[in-house]
Amino acid sequence: MAQRPPILLIDAPSLYFRAYFGIPESAAKTEDGQPVNAVRGFLDMLAQLVRTRHPDRMVCALDHDWRPAWRVELLPSYKAHRVAPQGGEVVPDTLSPQVPMILDVLEAIGITAVGATGYEADDVLGTLSVTQDAPVEVVSGDRDLFQLVDDERGVRLLYIGRGVAKLEDCDDAAVRARYGVPADRYADFAALRGDPSDGLPGVPGVGEKTAARLIERYGGLAGILAALDEPGSGFAPGLRTKLDAARGYLAVAPKVVEVARDVPLPALPTALPTAPAQPERLLELAQRWNLAGSCRRLVDALADRP
Repeated sequence: MAQRPPILLIDAPSLYFRAYFGIPESAAKTEDGQPVNAVRGFLDMLAQLVRTRHPDRMVCALDHDWRPAWRVELLPSYKAHRVAPQGGEVVPDTLSPQVPMILDVLEAIGITAVGATGYEADDVLGTLSVTQDAPVEVVSGDRDLFQLVDDERGVRLLYIGRGVAKLEDCDDAAVRARYGVPADRYADFAALRGDPSDGLPGVPGVGEKTAARLIERYGGLAGILAALDEPGSGFAPGLRTKLDAARGYLAVAPKVVEVARDVPLPALPTALPTAPAQPERLLELAQRWNLAGSCRRLVDALADRP
């Protein structure tokens, strides 16, 4: 019996930020000069993913809360460097107006987009990865989502760190080859190593290789912290001192890095349409925002699925 096609779970912010910085504003504008580079790039990436992955279902996950209070309470430095002076996330002025455009086009085509109050897109993706029927392919350039890879369940990460055209189809073996740890220990690994882009300081003096060795030897952060209390557990004196000094941080950091898998989401329509749900609306949006080419490419990709 042939395996059913995958569901594509799209990290929408990851894709539209990448599209915004990957396409010059001068190359994609409306007639009145409004940039639509993020919209065009996002739609073209979806079209390419549909053509190459042949999904039968898709959901785009949104950031309804890019810096949830519960994560900040655990670790105040979490994404603190990305807070704008007036509050909210630092987002380019010409990108913010394009996000509602993307959502309007998705609605007209009939592709579900969903977020949840108090949660990031990562958490929506994590929840969908365990509630949707496999196979599941999560599409993102966010390294934290390596933790969602689950061979037994049939969850893979299509990592687009080098772009959609060069995506890396990652199973557990790929995560191990890349970082030296299994996917289900990635959150512990990231906490040890740190991630400046998210305001995670990590343990000073512990890089990727040391973090991987520690997890391999002690099984994860719980085992590492327990071993610190054993005099003969084999830590070099300097490393023991560094880890001991970071106990407070290590007690909360994994909870911050760990993607939620229990976000309360409504029942969602996930089936990909073969034709636009609102064809007249889509035509009007495509004309108004100078998106005819990108909309046509995505509509054609949906229609041409096997």
